[in-house]
Order: sequence, then structure tokens, then C-alpha cells
Amino acid sequence: MTEKVKVVTLGCEKNLVDSEIMSGLIDSRGYQLVDNKEDATIIIVNTCGFIDAAKEESVNTILEMADLKETANLKALIVSGCLTQRYKEVLMQEMPEIDGIVGTGDFHRINDIIDEAMGGKKPIYVGNPIFNYEQALPRKVATPRYTAYVKIAEGCDNACTFCSIPIMRGKFRSRTVESILSEVKQLASQGVKEISLIAQDSTNYGSDLYDRFMLPELLNQVSQVEGIEWVRLHYAYPGFFTDELIETIAKNDKICKYIDMPLQHSEDRILKRMRRPGRQRDARELIAKIRSHIPDVSIRTSLIVGFPGETEEDFNQLSEFVREMKFDRLGVFTYSNEEDTPASRLPDHLPDEVKEWRANTLMEIQREVSTEVNSRFVGKTLDVLIERYDGRNDVFIGRSQYDAPEIDGEVFVSNVHKNIEIGQVHKVKITHAYEYDLSGEGLA
Repeated sequence: MTEKVKVVTLGCEKNLVDSEIMSGLIDSRGYQLVDNKEDATIIIVNTCGFIDAAKEESVNTILEMADLKETANLKALIVSGCLTQRYKEVLMQEMPEIDGIVGTGDFHRINDIIDEAMGGKKPIYVGNPIFNYEQALPRKVATPRYTAYVKIAEGCDNACTFCSIPIMRGKFRSRTVESILSEVKQLASQGVKEISLIAQDSTNYGSDLYDRFMLPELLNQVSQVEGIEWVRLHYAYPGFFTDELIETIAKNDKICKYIDMPLQHSEDRILKRMRRPGRQRDARELIAKIRSHIPDVSIRTSLIVGFPGETEEDFNQLSEFVREMKFDRLGVFTYSNEEDTPASRLPDHLPDEVKEWRANTLMEIQREVSTEVNSRFVGKTLDVLIERYDGRNDVFIGRSQYDAPEIDGEVFVSNVHKNIEIGQVHKVKITHAYEYDLSGEGLA
């Protein structure tokens, strides 16, 4: 009997790519990939271990899948990803339901792990996280057929005091331009139109391999691949955001005028404790330069509230910073005390209720900002990538170049011919702006 495998992915897009590669390898072995967990004889949970909430979700998901050994067809439960890389011994001791473990640098050996787990060996494949994606491995893309993520680097060298990514993903290591282009061409041949380039620190791309920042050249080369219409950039570290990169984004029509640049905080004292690059003045100057050279740019950032030692005055200043900067998109996280990180040893940790209140307050401020910045699109015509049709309300729903998949707003489109093809880019005249979304009329 052919084994049926379900892959459950938690966490970020980088984890999703790992799951897609594991799915490709599993499919090439001849196993049957299934969508329904109750049908699976083998389940792989690809975990996230970045913050406490993610760890809790990962553990709960593992336990939920383990229950299927009693109620369904499940023979083997394998756990992979960041949580396993960091806590392999604890997981195996505390959760005997687990039949095998694979870390962030060994997931390409998933078929060997399945074989051993099915043989009752309870294998643990967790070595140094050094895998660099240079191998031409099969991949089954889980995103809609018109969009896909491509990792351009793995790991991180920045050593922010709050972050456990280097512990789980290792040192920063770029892929070669050739391997990235080969993957993009393969995806384009399958009908992918939007490529989102991802890395923990994308602006540092190439510094280790080529001894210089190569992101501008990579962006230009990816945009030249036939069939690719949008190239999107994620996780741009502000310390390495060069003038050449700004110019490249400004001049290349296929590069989305969308910059995802986590700043984490505004106040110099907190930035120093976080070990982040530069100070508030540097962030303001960089954003002003970006906006002056790319007038229609959409900037997304993420901020952390409740970092150890963050005073009420620090938070008030951060709130004012958000009001003044008018970020187009904003994500707010409460500080998570991660063991083995320098920040965990700092004094003056804040109560959870204070952190939650500050996060909610900041998002309320951003809600007002977002409504204001969205209004600039009213009366303009945008290219919109159509993603689905809502028959109940008779509208198509898509995204502009200013919205990344899953995390940002949407565009609701009326008066579009019903024979429109999902996954195509269409012109839409924007008529209304809301807190996070837009609506408009499709143009013939």
C-alpha cells in the first residue's frame, strides 16, 4: 500500500519553502501527498520556534496530530523545523508520540527519515543548519499557481539581542545567482507571475559569496525572466539598504514598489539594547530618501513593544513615531523572552498585560494612519492581480503591487467581465479606500 503523507506547515514563508521542498522529495519517492490529515498514514509537522506563541502553536499542533494515531490511520508522526532544531532532546523526552525529528539543515533527507520512522527507529536528524539550497531539489509549490516564494539566503549574522534565528537557522549564507535564476525560470515555466524574494536579511545578499551587496543585480536579473511580472522583496535590513538598491527599485517597472523593512523600534536607547543598526535619525533619513526617489512606494515595517527596559515615555515616543512616519503597512509584536538570547538576561522585563496593551494601542494608531494613506489611491488606476471570485457579492478580489500575499490588504473589483482568468493582472480604477483594503471598478 502506498503511504499517504500530510505536511502541516507553521510559521513564516521561509518555513513554507522548506515544506514545499520536502513535499517535492516525498512525491518523487512515490508517496501520495494528501490534504486531509485524517487520510494520512504519515504526518510531518514543520514547526516554528521563533516566539512563545509560535512554540505553543507548534506543540499544540503536534499533540493534535498525535491523537490521530488513536482515531485515524496515522502510523508515523515526524516533526521538523525550528522547534526541533532548538529543542530536539526535550521534544523526544516529553512527547513520545513523535516518531522522528529533522532539523532546519537536514530536511532534504526527509525520505530517509520516513523510512527509518516507519521501521520503528525514531531517528533524529538534527545537525548544523548549513543547508544552502544550491541542490536542484524537487519542489511542490503550495501557494496559488501564479505566486511563489524564493529563498535567496538562509540564516543571519546580525545578532539582534532578542532574536533566536541564528540559533535555529545558523549563519548568513547566500545562494548563488545562478541557482536562484534557475529556480525562478522553473517557476515561471509553471505559470508563476509573482516572485517574492525572501531571506532573514535580504539586503545583505551576496556579501558572503561575492564580497559585495548583490541584491540590486539579482533583482534586475530575476525581473528579466520571461513570464515574471512582479518581483517582490521581503525583510530588507535597514543597515544595508544602499542607494543602488533604491535606484534599482525606482527604475525597474517589474519590481514592486513595496519595501518590507523591519525597524523594530524608534527610540535610540531601545535600539541600542536591541543591537539594531543606526538610530532613529538614520531610519528617518533612509525612509525620506526612499520616498523621495520612489514617490509611489509602500513601506511595511514591524515593531516590537515591551522590550526589557521600555518605559512609558519610550512607548509614547514610539507611538508618535508611528503617527509621523505614516507607514503603509505595520506589524506589531510583543516582546517574547527567548532563552539563550542576550535580551533574556537584561533587567526590567515588563508584565505581559503591559506589552499587550501597548501592542493594541499601537495598532489602533496604525488603523487611523492606514485609512489616511490608503485614501491616496482613490481616483487612481492600479494593476491588480486577481486571486478569487466572490459569487455572493459578485466581486473579484485581488492585490496590487503594494500588498504582499496573506499579510496585507486586498482590492475588491466590480464591473469585471466574468470570463476574467484568476491569476491575471488587470487594470482597476480605485473608487473607495478603507482601513486596510481598497475597492474599485475593472477597466476593459
